[in-house]
Amino acid sequence: MLQVQFIKDNREKVLVGLAKRNFKDAENIIDEVIATDENRKSTQAKLDAVLAEANKLSKEIGQLFKSGEPQKAAILKEKTATLKEESKTLAEQLATANEQLQSLLYTIPNIPNEIVPGGNSEEDNEIVFEAGSIPTLHEGAMPHWELVKKYDIIDFELGNKIAAAGFPVYKGKGARLQRALINYFLDKNTAAGYLEIQPPYLVNEASGIGTGQLPDKEGQMYHDAKDDLYLIPTGEVPVTNIYRDVILKADELPVANTAYTPCFRREAGSYGAHVRGLNRLHQFDKVEIVRVEHPENSYAALEKMVDHIKEILEELNLPYRILKLCGGDLGFTSTLTYDFEAFSTSQDKWLEISSVSNFETFQANRLKLRFKNSDGKNQLAHTLNGSSLALPRVLAALLENCQTPEGIKIPEVLIPYTGFDIIN
Repeated sequence: MLQVQFIKDNREKVLVGLAKRNFKDAENIIDEVIATDENRKSTQAKLDAVLAEANKLSKEIGQLFKSGEPQKAAILKEKTATLKEESKTLAEQLATANEQLQSLLYTIPNIPNEIVPGGNSEEDNEIVFEAGSIPTLHEGAMPHWELVKKYDIIDFELGNKIAAAGFPVYKGKGARLQRALINYFLDKNTAAGYLEIQPPYLVNEASGIGTGQLPDKEGQMYHDAKDDLYLIPTGEVPVTNIYRDVILKADELPVANTAYTPCFRREAGSYGAHVRGLNRLHQFDKVEIVRVEHPENSYAALEKMVDHIKEILEELNLPYRILKLCGGDLGFTSTLTYDFEAFSTSQDKWLEISSVSNFETFQANRLKLRFKNSDGKNQLAHTLNGSSLALPRVLAALLENCQTPEGIKIPEVLIPYTGFDIIN
């Protein structure tokens, strides 16, 4: 969430940033924020003045009673009664103004970094890096949804029977490969200095608001209305919320956490051949990395996160590319995002497997996540997160790219985790 003072001090910069996002009616909303804040401040000033006057009169009434002047005291008591009613009305008006301001701020996305390219959709994203060789597959090579049937390692129909479409069942070597990837990702992350966390898989409304999933994405999350809890769409939500309402010491920065979690997304409206098999699921596994950084260091940290994920993909021997997302494709809370895509040879397409983002103070402002700076004052931290990695499309790319007439060969780096070197 943007800070009101930032909006007021940087109105034109905010409008330029929102225009890069193609955010509609930006000028009217920004001006409404400024006007609502001015009304809020004016109402607060009036309330403070009335309360101060009432407090002053209360002291005078006490003195009048002590000095034996009850009639004068009674007159002042009538005035304090009037002031009490006035303060009640002003307090209600202030609460309304605060609520209106908060609601307006929740509708405004983060401002893109200056290096974010303009554009309307994923077609306008900028390719900034490519690596790896696309393998040449043997005749008769299959997409992963056919391979998993052939080797009986993932059963989509059984998942549909137990739950619904988009909830696959992993079996035998498929389940072991899934577990191997999770453990490999976690080991890589902890070796890089990330503290492993095992968080809850359900979160409350305050946690959803803190990281920006609410009130923007209610329809994308599974919600238990009875307990008012949400199944997490990503490990970012519970891990980042560890630091909600926390004031860190400067020497505690950076904070670096990693977590494996299942993720749950309704993905309403996603149908068709382009989302077959593992390409899009309602439940999937992901290993997340989350950082809390000093504002001066957050962009250097973002580059280190990008390099870290590069190393993982190179060890898996997957051809991949990195895209800088354009303003029209940028997530609501992000100021700069790099997407990683692996090439699926059987499908002849790029599959998104990770997003790495810097949110600057946008989440921290919602979370009230601060640190004490060198002056001893509280300052909002910067938050970052990335997938390291999301499993379904990584697994899809591995199954398809590593297939041979003899079976699916396991990347060398995973063999110590799987205990086997081929699926056949």
